Amino acid sequence: MRKLSHIWTVGLVLLAACHQAPVHTAGQWADYKKAYALLNTSKDSAFYYFNRSATYSTDKEQVAMAYQNMALIQSDAGDNFGAQESLIQALKSLDEHDPKNRGHLAEDYNQLGMTFYNTDDNIQALRFYALALQYADSPQLRAYFFNNQGNSYQKLKAYHKALASYDSVLRITGTKGADYARTLTNLAATKWLQNRHYNAAPELLKSLAIRLHEKDTWGENSSYAHLTDFYLENKPDSALFYARKMFAAASKLHSPDDQLAALRKLIMLVPAGSKKYFQQYQRLEDSLQTARSAAKSQFAVIRYNVEKAKTENLQLQKKNTERRYQLIAGLILSGVAVIWTIWWYRKRKQRLQLQAEREIQENRLKLSQKVHDKVANGIYRIMSEVEHLPELDRTILLDRLENMYNISRNVAHDEAESVADFAERIGSMLNAFKNPALRLAVEGNYTELWQAVDLPVREQLLLVLQELMVNMSKHSQATQAHVGFSMEDGRLMLEYRDDGIGLGGKGTPGKGMQNTVSRIQALNGTVNFDAAETKGLRVLIQLPISDRYAV
Repeated sequence: MRKLSHIWTVGLVLLAACHQAPVHTAGQWADYKKAYALLNTSKDSAFYYFNRSATYSTDKEQVAMAYQNMALIQSDAGDNFGAQESLIQALKSLDEHDPKNRGHLAEDYNQLGMTFYNTDDNIQALRFYALALQYADSPQLRAYFFNNQGNSYQKLKAYHKALASYDSVLRITGTKGADYARTLTNLAATKWLQNRHYNAAPELLKSLAIRLHEKDTWGENSSYAHLTDFYLENKPDSALFYARKMFAAASKLHSPDDQLAALRKLIMLVPAGSKKYFQQYQRLEDSLQTARSAAKSQFAVIRYNVEKAKTENLQLQKKNTERRYQLIAGLILSGVAVIWTIWWYRKRKQRLQLQAEREIQENRLKLSQKVHDKVANGIYRIMSEVEHLPELDRTILLDRLENMYNISRNVAHDEAESVADFAERIGSMLNAFKNPALRLAVEGNYTELWQAVDLPVREQLLLVLQELMVNMSKHSQATQAHVGFSMEDGRLMLEYRDDGIGLGGKGTPGKGMQNTVSRIQALNGTVNFDAAETKGLRVLIQLPISDRYAV
C-alpha cells in the first residue's frame, strides 16, 4: 500500500497549491511559511505553526491551506479521523461559489475520500470523490480522482464500475509514463479479481518495467504487491520473490505500512521462517502503533495549547478593551451627570416658578369665583328684595348689607362659616327671591341637617340652589315654587319644584342648569330633571353623606 503522504503529494503537485509557498505579505503569512519550511524535517513543529496560521489568520485562503496541510501531517501519522476534522475546518473557510476556491474544494473533498478509504469506509469515500470531480477543472486532477474512485469501487467488488473509472483515467493520460503504469496495474488487478482465470501477469510485468525505467520506487512497491497476490496460489516461489522485493522497496521508502503488508505475505509464503517474520512484524506493528498514538496525542496537545493561547490572548484583549471602555464610559457618565444636573436644576427652577405662577393664578380664579358666587349673587339678592318689596325696613337692609360685608370679609380672609351661619345663608338666599308674584315655600333648612354635611359640599349646594333660583327668577315664569331638604339612608336629598314653563319643550336643561349637573356629579351625586308634566319643573338632587355624619 502506498504511503498517504506520497499519494497526497501527487495531488498537491498537480494542484500547485500547498507544496509551493504562496506569495503574500510576509507578516500575514509568517506562521504558514515557517510551517512550510519545517514540513519535511519536523512534522510536529510544522503542525504547530500550521495550527497557529489556521487559528490566528483572517485570510480564509490561508486558513484553508493551513488546515489542508495539518490534515496531510495527521493522515501521514495514521490519524485519519483527526485529518477528517481538519479538512472539514478547511471546507468551512472556502466558498463554493468563488471560482478561486474550486481547486481547494476539489483537493479537500479528494483527501476526505482518501481518509475514508484508509478506514475502509468506501461508500463515504466514493461520495467525496464525486464531489472532488465536480470541482476539478484540471484534466490531470480528474485523472487522479478517477483512479482513487476506481480503487474504492474495487474494494467494494464493484468491478465493472472500477474498470470504467480506470478507463476514464486512460482517456486522459494516454499509454505512457508513470500514470499509465499505475492505471495499467489497477486494470489488470481488477480484471483478475473479477475473473480468477484472467492472466494479469503480462500487464503487471509491463507496468513494473515502466516503473523501473521511470525510477518510480513507490510504483515498484505497488507492482510487487500485486504480483505477489497474483502468484500467491499458483506460483508460490514467484510470489515469495516479489514479496521479498516488496519488503526491500518498502524498507527503502521507510513506509511501515507497506513493510507490514510485505511481512504478512512473507509469513504465509515462508513457513520455516514465519517465526522470524512474525516477530519482526510484531515489533514493527507495536512500534508503529506507539508512534501513531503518540502523534495523535501530540496533535491534540498542540491544538489545545494553541487554542488556549488564543483564548488567553482574547481574554487579555477583552480586559484591556473593557478597561478602556470603562474609562470612556466613566468620563461620558460624569459629563452626562454634570449636564443632567445643570438641566435638572434649570428645569426644577422653571417648574417651581411655573408652579408658583399657577398657584397664584388658581388662587385668583378661586377668589374671582368666590366673589362672583358669594358677593355678586348676594348683592343680586339684595337688589331683588329692594325691587320687589314695597316697603323695606332700614334696619333689615342694614343687616343684609352687614351680612354681605361679613361674607366679603370671609372671602378675603378665606374664613369658613359656621353651620348656623350656613342655615341662615340658605334662608336669606331663598327669601331674597320672593316677590309678590311668587310664593316660595322652604322645608327642612335646619342647622341639625347641615351638621352632617361637609363644608365643601355645603358651599357647592349653595351655589347649586342659587343657580336654580336665578333660573327660576329669569326664565321659569313660575308663580309657586318649593325647595325641600331631607336626609334619607345616609343621602342628602334636595328637591326643587315650580309651576313654570319647565324646560320649554327642549327636554334637556340649558347651559346654566348643565353647570348645576356638573357640580353635583363632581360630588358623586345625581341630578334628575322631571319634565314629563306639561307644566312645571321638578329637580331631585341626591348626595352621598358619610355614615358618621348621619342624623
